[in-house]
Amino acid sequence: MAALQASSLAIPSSSSSGCHLKRMITASIQLPKPSKLSLVDPSAAMTKKLVEELRTRNGYAFAEPLQMDVAQKDRVLEPCLSPTSSIDTTTKLYAILEAVEDRVEMHDNIGEQRDNWNELLLNSVNMMTLTATTTAAMAVATPAPSLRGCSALLFTAATGMSLVMSKIQPSQLAEEQRNASRLFKQLRSEIKSMLMLQSPTESDVKEMMEKVLALDRAYPLPLLGAMLEKFPVKFEPAAWWPRVSNKHRQSRGTKTVVKTERNGWSEDLEVEMKAIVQVLKSKDKQDYLRLGNLALKLNKMLAVSAPLLTGIAAAGSAFGGSTATAVAAIAGTMAAITNSFEHGGQVGMVVEMYRNCAGFFDLMEETIEATLEERDYSKRENGEMFEMKVAMKLGRSLSELRVLARKSMASCIEGTEVDEFGSKLF
Repeated sequence: MAALQASSLAIPSSSSSGCHLKRMITASIQLPKPSKLSLVDPSAAMTKKLVEELRTRNGYAFAEPLQMDVAQKDRVLEPCLSPTSSIDTTTKLYAILEAVEDRVEMHDNIGEQRDNWNELLLNSVNMMTLTATTTAAMAVATPAPSLRGCSALLFTAATGMSLVMSKIQPSQLAEEQRNASRLFKQLRSEIKSMLMLQSPTESDVKEMMEKVLALDRAYPLPLLGAMLEKFPVKFEPAAWWPRVSNKHRQSRGTKTVVKTERNGWSEDLEVEMKAIVQVLKSKDKQDYLRLGNLALKLNKMLAVSAPLLTGIAAAGSAFGGSTATAVAAIAGTMAAITNSFEHGGQVGMVVEMYRNCAGFFDLMEETIEATLEERDYSKRENGEMFEMKVAMKLGRSLSELRVLARKSMASCIEGTEVDEFGSKLF
């Protein structure tokens, strides 16, 4: 409030004595306080609201808060970000994170559905097979066309369903979806860590997109046209990561070292990692390839045997005669046993498990080799951190990992074989 005072304001007055007096009057006039003019761009509030929405979107926060500064010269609002990051890059990474979250949910749901397929189809096929077998046995004791007809019809239906189960391998489909869900959850954690601890760049966004698409190719959701081959000619490890081309590896390996800092790496650590790779190649990976080939051959034999036995049983019931009906009853019993062993024992799931384990060691081998081929130490992951991650993935302590590396180097010198596997997890 401001006050204006009027002083020495004289008002003449008269009195009975005729003397002229002066009366002094003091007055105050109240005026409103002038408001301050705002120099902020009107779009600042809207931009700040957008930034707050990005910071709290899906419950995640940025690694560093975004500070909004108003340029004094041209009143342009610009975000103060790290040199390697931007709002657009972070928004793209959040979009990829949302897609990964959605894929986790889809693979969980479809994996549960296909696991139910395995149980329901197995129960249905076995019930039809055993019912047809009982009917065929009754037809032997009491010859009747109706019993033989019912038995033949049930065996025919069981043959068709058994062919479908042998083709799609529901237990293997369910294991594929479980592996996909686990790997997408791992990728989700990696993206969250990147948002919290790093300043993402466009190369990070491209790398995450390539990983998502590689997982989509490795574990497809649809059955028709995109389903993985359940009986390949050669058993091969699963590959769910973007492959590094040989040309890219050669170009990366010919780079000259510019910086003298080794980023936690030493010659002893590099030799240790090479020795670990040799153990994984010669022991772990080869063992899972051998077991995978055996499981695949067994699964092929069972997948052919079950429909063949039910087909023989259907033909025996249709032709009639005591001998043919007896053969139908025996074949039906053997078909039920074969189906229970194949799908109840989930041989297809075992094949997929071996394929995934072999792929894990293939990924470890490729990751270590690609890291060692990078000649610029500043672009490598910190050596001590990398060693700790390798040890944790193999279920070993750092001291145990170094002991394994020494055994591998000694075996190369002496020409003997290492007496243990690289991984203690599986």
